[in-house]
Amino acid sequence: MSEHGSGQRVLDPMEHDSARQALLDVRHEVAKAVVGQDATVTGLLIALLSQGHVLLEGVPGVAKTLLVRALSAALDLETKRVQFTPDLMPGDVTGSLVYDSHTSEFTFREGPVFTNLLLADEINRTPPKTQASLLEAMEERQVSVDGEPRPLPSPFLVAATQNPVEYEGTYPLPEAQLDRFLLKLTMPLPERGDEVEVIRRHAAGFDPRDLAAAGVRPVADARDLERARHAVATVDVAPEIIGYIVDLVRATRTAPSFLLGVSPRGATALLNTSRAWAWLSGRTFVTPDDVKALALPCLRHRVALQPEAQMDGVQVDDVLGSILASVPVPR
Repeated sequence: MSEHGSGQRVLDPMEHDSARQALLDVRHEVAKAVVGQDATVTGLLIALLSQGHVLLEGVPGVAKTLLVRALSAALDLETKRVQFTPDLMPGDVTGSLVYDSHTSEFTFREGPVFTNLLLADEINRTPPKTQASLLEAMEERQVSVDGEPRPLPSPFLVAATQNPVEYEGTYPLPEAQLDRFLLKLTMPLPERGDEVEVIRRHAAGFDPRDLAAAGVRPVADARDLERARHAVATVDVAPEIIGYIVDLVRATRTAPSFLLGVSPRGATALLNTSRAWAWLSGRTFVTPDDVKALALPCLRHRVALQPEAQMDGVQVDDVLGSILASVPVPR
């Protein structure tokens, strides 16, 4: 690794390849514990490379918790899980000041947000005040308590889950907080062959609480992620690709089915994730196909349907698919 005139670190091609291979190996390790969720694993890796956060949507029992735990094990990172409930307080997430009777002073006790991978389970089951306690952590990567900012570890990723079918007793995330998530990944029920493999593994003695016994081992670490981020920053984005991203985003603002279109933050997110995907795919430049591949997970949570469209059963992904089909692709 060297430095050029601006002081920015520049990786040589061998370091590019080494960092890329380490992250590709992570997918193989996670697959030892989680079957049929390669796309979700890739999405989480892209979020780590882009320093963003992920909203995971799926019914209970599709291995959301196991996936995050396996990812942290393969990356040799710390992970913590918080079950969001209606009585959860902000201090239960961020930490709080505790009185020490021995010193007669207040000391800060870190909350579970002080970790590398935070699994915020069923985030829509807690009131807005507690949901908002994650906003500063996600955006500023710090927690302020009693006016003092406390930096979070690096890397830091929030993987928040929500159930797509059970809404009773939930507090839907407001648009401002949804926009803080880089990607919204859907975890479908497994195909028959994958489900057979899951049951076969459990019949053979697989214990989801013991990842080491399943053979999951660290194959990358925070240093590999840091090298990879520097490599992603060197991926070239042609002016035509930037124009294509802007045209896609602007088309969401005029789509008749949408009440709310994608903000400029969404365009930036699509740019950053397309770069990360291009680099993971072994390219030094972004193609229109890279943009298309990340458009749905990057934009689906940043739009809102018109009430009439909701009543007609229109799906967000279908509208976005129509936009992708209609916006001219640069040649």
